[in-house]
Amino acid sequence: MQFSKLRLTGFKSFVDPTELDIQPGMTGVVGPNGCGKSNLVEALKWVMGETSAKQMRGSEMDDVIFAGSRNRPARNIAEVGLALDNSERGAPAQFNDNDDLEVTRKIEREKGSTYRVNAKEVRARDVHLLFADAASGARSTALVSQGHIGEVVSAKPAQRRKLLEEAAGISGLHSRRHEAELRLRGAETNLERLDDIMVTLEAQMLSLRKQVRQATRYRNLNDHIRKAEATLFLIRWTAASLEIEQSKEVLSEAENAVTEMTSLASAASVAQAEAAAYLPELREKEAEAAAALQRLTLAKESLEEEEARLVAAQEECETRLVQVAQDMERERTLAADANAAIRNLEEEKQRISGFEEDENAAVTAAGEKLGVVKNEYDAEENRLGELTQEVAAQEAKRNDLDRRRTELDTRLSRLRATNEELKAEIAKLEEDAIDREAVAATESKLTSASELLATAREQVESAEQARIEATRRLSETQAQSQETLAEAAKLEAEIRALAELLETGDPDLWPPLIDAVTVEPGLESALGTALGDDLSAATNESAPVHWRHLPAIDSAPSLPNGAEALSNFVKGPDALIARLSQIGVVADAETGWRLLPNLKQGQRLVTRDGAFWRWDGYTSAAEAPTSAAIRLEQRNRLENTRKSLESSQSAASSAEANVTAAREAVETTTASEQAARGAVRNAETAREAAQQEMVQLQRQTSENDTKLSAQKDAGHRVAADLAEAEAGRKAVTEDEASLTDVEEGRRQVNSLRAVVGEKRGELVEAQSAFDTLKNQAEERRNRLQAIASQLTNWNTRKEDAEKQLEERSERKQALEAERERLAQQPEEIKRRHQDILDKVDEAEEKRKDAADRLAEAETKLADADRVLREAESKLAAVREKRVRAEAAVEQADQASAALIERMEDRLNCGPGALQELSGIDEDKELPELEAAEKRVERLLRERENMGPVNLRAEVEAQELNEQIDTLTTEREDLTKAIDKLRRGINELNREGRQRLLTSFEEVDKHFQGLFVRLFGGGRAHLELVESDDPLEAGLEIMASPPGKRLQVLSLLSGGEQALTALSLLFAVFMTNPAPICVLDEVDAPLDDANVDRFCTMVDEMAHSLSTRFLVITHHRMTMARMDRLFGVTMGEQGVSQLVSVDLGQAIELRDIA
Repeated sequence: MQFSKLRLTGFKSFVDPTELDIQPGMTGVVGPNGCGKSNLVEALKWVMGETSAKQMRGSEMDDVIFAGSRNRPARNIAEVGLALDNSERGAPAQFNDNDDLEVTRKIEREKGSTYRVNAKEVRARDVHLLFADAASGARSTALVSQGHIGEVVSAKPAQRRKLLEEAAGISGLHSRRHEAELRLRGAETNLERLDDIMVTLEAQMLSLRKQVRQATRYRNLNDHIRKAEATLFLIRWTAASLEIEQSKEVLSEAENAVTEMTSLASAASVAQAEAAAYLPELREKEAEAAAALQRLTLAKESLEEEEARLVAAQEECETRLVQVAQDMERERTLAADANAAIRNLEEEKQRISGFEEDENAAVTAAGEKLGVVKNEYDAEENRLGELTQEVAAQEAKRNDLDRRRTELDTRLSRLRATNEELKAEIAKLEEDAIDREAVAATESKLTSASELLATAREQVESAEQARIEATRRLSETQAQSQETLAEAAKLEAEIRALAELLETGDPDLWPPLIDAVTVEPGLESALGTALGDDLSAATNESAPVHWRHLPAIDSAPSLPNGAEALSNFVKGPDALIARLSQIGVVADAETGWRLLPNLKQGQRLVTRDGAFWRWDGYTSAAEAPTSAAIRLEQRNRLENTRKSLESSQSAASSAEANVTAAREAVETTTASEQAARGAVRNAETAREAAQQEMVQLQRQTSENDTKLSAQKDAGHRVAADLAEAEAGRKAVTEDEASLTDVEEGRRQVNSLRAVVGEKRGELVEAQSAFDTLKNQAEERRNRLQAIASQLTNWNTRKEDAEKQLEERSERKQALEAERERLAQQPEEIKRRHQDILDKVDEAEEKRKDAADRLAEAETKLADADRVLREAESKLAAVREKRVRAEAAVEQADQASAALIERMEDRLNCGPGALQELSGIDEDKELPELEAAEKRVERLLRERENMGPVNLRAEVEAQELNEQIDTLTTEREDLTKAIDKLRRGINELNREGRQRLLTSFEEVDKHFQGLFVRLFGGGRAHLELVESDDPLEAGLEIMASPPGKRLQVLSLLSGGEQALTALSLLFAVFMTNPAPICVLDEVDAPLDDANVDRFCTMVDEMAHSLSTRFLVITHHRMTMARMDRLFGVTMGEQGVSQLVSVDLGQAIELRDIA
């Protein structure tokens, strides 16, 4: 399967549809940094199923969608498609029907991504397996970058094992094994749940069997309760009928009393109505007199209130006159104050205006003088600045030379000291060089430790095989023990169930005869058919239905020849002997029919399967066994099961002993294995110690050589710096000699500063005089404006005071007129008050006469009302008595109806059927009510003591039995599936180990060859470390570049590490070629010579293998070796574009030209 084309739309910076052809050979991708080259690699990883946003250089997966630029809006959808050539049919079965496959992944913002293969939506897991089976994928080692090479170098050996897994092509194997393990765990969990359910169901079955027996007893109690309740209802119905007759007699007497009292109440009502007829007229006259008196009283009160108001008005008028006089005096004072203030302001205004002309001339003269003084000061200040700058420059140059001289002297001292220290350090490093003999001794020690480790590992394998065999034997014995224990538990459960089914029930009830009978196996149906329901009778003579023991019959007839007495097969109470001796057992139905005419009176024949013949000709064919036969069969089965249980328990004890022995063997072999593994760990510790010692010696040698070379280089640099510092010191001395003296310049600066100070004083005095004159003029102008404003305010106040004075004068005149009017009203009010008092006396006399007449009439009406109330009270009493009688009749009727309703609810019958249900004769006296109630309560209490009873127990038991059978079948299926999954996982592990070891040898072979080619010599190899299991072991790289000893990868230089890692990656490709190999700037750390060897090797692999190479590079030599180039540009900011050129066709065109 080959990758042929990559298509992008809206992915990161590739907003426009873009296609990248992936053709055979080497395809190069070039372009400046930041233009989007890495986005092509990320698009390839993304379409192959990458799920980590961090690997896509984003915080969330939506970041792969084009986010917009200055001129382009953001997109909501991104899509990447990868075209695959499947002409060799190497894809998984579900995709292997087409020569061409196109895998697309599409993401919509905030909605997630979907996968499609040939436009058909698939799961992400299907895409992962598709690429994993092709030795590629989002995390495949076929996608190589600088960071990937660094990961290979810094990875632990266990992390490098992934390279071997990809070379072995078992990346997909891991996914399938993980899926199988998940299924196995799920199946085991389901099996555990199923076992729990079956245990629960078996417990439910035991409970249901007990409930079946309870339901039978419950039905018997119901029959007794029904009869007792019928007796109780009959007693209550008789009492209710008698109560109805008595209540009707009381009602008739009450009706007669009501009729008599109604006549007396009517006469009293007529007398009361006549007395009440005179009252309205009297009440109306009394009300008119009272109303006239009330009107006069109100008029008198109104006149008194008017007199009080007149006095208050006079007092208020006097007060307001006083207030008005005070207001007029205040307004006259305000007007006088305003006139005085106006005169003062006018005088101040004339005085200030006289200074205005002289003030303007003084300000002009002061301004001119200030300009002259400022010009003189500026000229002197400029001269001082120029001279100061020249002196400062000379001083700064001298200070700089002093500073440089000091620094150079310090540097010379430091460099001379450093030079001496470096010479001493170099001498010490040459003395500390490691002895080569110590290295050889350590190598010998490492070889011995490796041989001891190999021997210890062989012992571990032997001990592990012994432990596995012992564990297998333990599993077999445990399985056998579990089977025997399960069989014993099954038998115990069956015994418990049968024992519960055969329980005699409550000891207060009489046990049936069937529980005292023992019959030989096979004759249960015969005995059940022969005796039938008679087996349910008790042997206790106190029971209503029972078997009584009678003396033996001397003249009992014998059975016909060919029939054997049933008493020979049955053991039971003596009361059965007479019956069983006259029942014959025959071999078959034919014999029964033949012997039927020979039967004597009372004799019967029966077969083992239940066919029955009676002396009087009654015949019954063999049908389903009766309940008695089933009970007898269950009793026989109980005895047989108990015998089987003893045998099963003996077998379980023997199996448990075998398990104990096998467990001891496992413990012994486990201890041996642990001891052997301890020896391996000790050997590994010794080898690691020797290896660490060897690595330490190599590291010390390398560090010593590196430090010595670095110290020599530092010595050369210090010597060069020392010569440079001495030359600089000489130049500073020459520059100091050429400087001139600056003391004269300083004296000139000081003299000029004094002149500038005098000019500054003159400037300050002129400025101060000018500012003073100017401020005084400004203050006088502000005062004139304030005077004008104050004049306006005082004029306004004067006008307001004159206006208020005029208004107060008018108001005073009005108040004096009102005072004169009020003084004339008191005489009129006094006259009107006397007239009203005379009328009030007259109205009181009239009202008193009307009230007396009304009181006399109301007394007569009260007497009539009292008589009427007494009559109505008596009538109400007899009516209440009648109502009580009616209620009693109605209550009796309701009680009777309720009793009938309860009869129908409890017994489903009416009163007429109670006599028959109770079983009491009509002429027989009924029991006492209390005794009947106690009997019903006792029976109900006995039924309630049974607790909840499941009347559907038999049906539920049948359904539960079917459910248990179904679950048993499912358990067997689950057990088979678990065994199959375990075998599958073991097979996957075995195949993985085999393929991993094979690929390790092949990868190691290719790695050694590629290492020699890339380095131009040297040697290297791979090792499996950290575990004996290839699936858990780590991969260690041992390399020896030309001229260096063999050492681990981490001790090589940066370039050597990169070439070694590339050798390993290319060895993986050669072992299991991937459809594509992406090399993202892997040539960056290599020099030109190594780049040339790298390109040569990639070119050979591209033409010898089926792998297509996609190379992203900045190196010109790598670009020149490509078969075709794609350029990524960003002409528009934030938007990447792809252009291409085929170098092979370009060379051909050039040759033609």
